[in-house]
Amino acid sequence: MPSTPEARAGSAPGRKHPGRTSSRRSASGAPVAGKRPPARGPRSKQGKVYIVGAGPGDPELLTLRALRLIKEAQTVVYDFLVGEDILALIPADAQRIYAGKKSFDHSLPQHEINELLVGLARSGKKVLRLKGGDPFVFGRGGEETQFLAAHGVPFEVVPGVTSASGAACYAGIPLTHRDYAQACVLVTGHPKKGGCELDWSTLARPAQTVVVYMGLGQIRRICAGLIEHGRAADIPVAVVEHATTDAQRVILGTLRTIAGKCARRKVRTPSIIIIGEVVGLHGKLSWFVPKKAARRKD
Repeated sequence: MPSTPEARAGSAPGRKHPGRTSSRRSASGAPVAGKRPPARGPRSKQGKVYIVGAGPGDPELLTLRALRLIKEAQTVVYDFLVGEDILALIPADAQRIYAGKKSFDHSLPQHEINELLVGLARSGKKVLRLKGGDPFVFGRGGEETQFLAAHGVPFEVVPGVTSASGAACYAGIPLTHRDYAQACVLVTGHPKKGGCELDWSTLARPAQTVVVYMGLGQIRRICAGLIEHGRAADIPVAVVEHATTDAQRVILGTLRTIAGKCARRKVRTPSIIIIGEVVGLHGKLSWFVPKKAARRKD
């Protein structure tokens, strides 16, 4: 078996050491006597990046693996969507780096985050990349793992409860139901190049639920687009603000009315938009009463 690059770097060709026999073999397979095995030089210490989903907000929705990794973290690179209750679980002596990611207002551009993760890992650190929701559902986890893989940095991905599921469950809105929705479509209202590039004909199909991530700033256009492509204007819509937290609010309306209601109620991000007949079940299935904000229905 050929020697490794590290081994070759430490070898001393032509130097004989009497009384020692190497395990190296000639091309014929016979042992080669009188030569010292190549010395191994010091290996550079390689760290690892853990791309971890922190869930939709409630710290009790963290997975057991996510919680363990947070408590063991040495360096944490976290986003805007990670709440204070979860950040409080990070060890006091751990390095914290805020990456932002609030709509189009980013503390660090994505390419700088990618390079930061590689640099931290190559310095030997155990890096926790902490994201709201699930890393692979509109969390740019795919982009970051691609970059890590291309640069030879080891990583793991830890799934989290995605925001659509958390918001729907805590608002009493099943995303699918045999009587109302046989499909659920997850879309982003914040595409890579800005604007709102959605497949309206697909989203306007009946008997399905549409969940829009990061769509609050585009809600008027989203509703108008669905109506224009055939979805009834009186289809129920819910906007869940700060889902699963004590500040959760649920604003109810229709495709025709929800944008105005959100403006009057001064709804802020993070918010999830849920569109479809299943929203009509909220009144009967709602169970979560936030401590810091009265539940509002209209």
